[in-house]
Amino acid sequence: MTATLPAPAEAPPRPAHRDGNVLRWLAAYTASMIGDSVYYIALSWAAVQAGTPSQAGLVMAVSAVPRALLMLGGGVLADRLGPRRVVVGSDAVRCAAAFAVAALLFLTGPGLWPLAVLALVFGAVDAVFMPAVGALPARVTTRDQLTRVQGMRGLAIRFASVVGGPLGGLAVALGGATGAFALAGLLIALSVPLLVSVRVRALPAADAPDAGDTSSASASADGVRGGTAWRDLVGGLRYIRRHRVLGPLMLAIALGDLGFVGPLNVGLTLLADERGWGAAGMGWVLAGFGVGAGAVSLLLTVRGHLPHAGRVAGCAIIAGSVAIGALAFVPAVAGAAGIAVLVGLLAGLSGAVAGALLQTQADPALLGRVTAVSGLVSLGFAPLSMPLSAAAVGVWGTGPVFVVSAAVCGLGGVIALGVRDLRRAELPR
Repeated sequence: MTATLPAPAEAPPRPAHRDGNVLRWLAAYTASMIGDSVYYIALSWAAVQAGTPSQAGLVMAVSAVPRALLMLGGGVLADRLGPRRVVVGSDAVRCAAAFAVAALLFLTGPGLWPLAVLALVFGAVDAVFMPAVGALPARVTTRDQLTRVQGMRGLAIRFASVVGGPLGGLAVALGGATGAFALAGLLIALSVPLLVSVRVRALPAADAPDAGDTSSASASADGVRGGTAWRDLVGGLRYIRRHRVLGPLMLAIALGDLGFVGPLNVGLTLLADERGWGAAGMGWVLAGFGVGAGAVSLLLTVRGHLPHAGRVAGCAIIAGSVAIGALAFVPAVAGAAGIAVLVGLLAGLSGAVAGALLQTQADPALLGRVTAVSGLVSLGFAPLSMPLSAAAVGVWGTGPVFVVSAAVCGLGGVIALGVRDLRRAELPR
């Protein structure tokens, strides 16, 4: 009768796909991504209306320069100020810029210079926005839910690409470039109050990877917190280089993207023209890729954990590279679309697992810089393979170029399986 009643057991934390805080972040991210899609359609349409096709191409390419040059600095800023503050500020600037150009076009008509300035502003803000977006998931959920969050983020990207294109085209048809820019600004503005309402969790020291698993890299992480911005930048790069998992993982990601971006962009267009598939056939192949990538994102969202993450990433990269090479030797559209589904599954799986490993292996205080390096590899270096792929196809044809690209991509998987610490890397349960 006098025994002390046991305390009620603490309720287990909600999985990410049922957590209102994570869902608010996901809604904000989705609205921002749809706004981005509408913005690019509005920019391309306005640029074509204001100048020649070559001038429009230059305007579309302008944003890539500040994005590549400032990306690493954006990672430092995200770590110093906090990712949510940086994302909210970036979305506010992008929203204001889109509304300002919409008003300018309404009052004066299209012109190349305002569009080029807008592209520069978006590129510079993207250099800050992208590292902060990559660092934010670790602040809104626990480490054991980051794989599920990567799947949810992949679903948001697929949804934005499916909805954003038709929505942007409808906005241009109804209101011209002015209406499309206004819609883009409105969608981006929608993300700001949602982000403000997201609760950001503190990152205790125990939430960082175990020091014993990262050798001197974890110890050196203490030396890159604080100081000048330049010291933070150099220290972050040194941290990645010395890390037993992050260093080879960055190299594997770089090789995988270099071998993947060219064939699936320029190479696929040239392949469709060579085979006589036409735009509709290329659309079916791209749709197959989207279906595969969306399916694996849904799987990760529901499952939430994959064992043997390092091995899974390496094997998926290698298998995906074989599928990429096979695309060039399939004569029929139906077969190519089927292989594209397989490419989407494998590329989506390896990309999501690699992203989750980046999130969980990196010291939380350096996650913005780690994400910035990953983004620079994917968005700065990998697109260089597109003109090279186009030139190579003109000389050697699609078959040899796809095979070489597949070999480059597969080399990333070989590195993932060949480096012991990366091969044995696991995601938290």
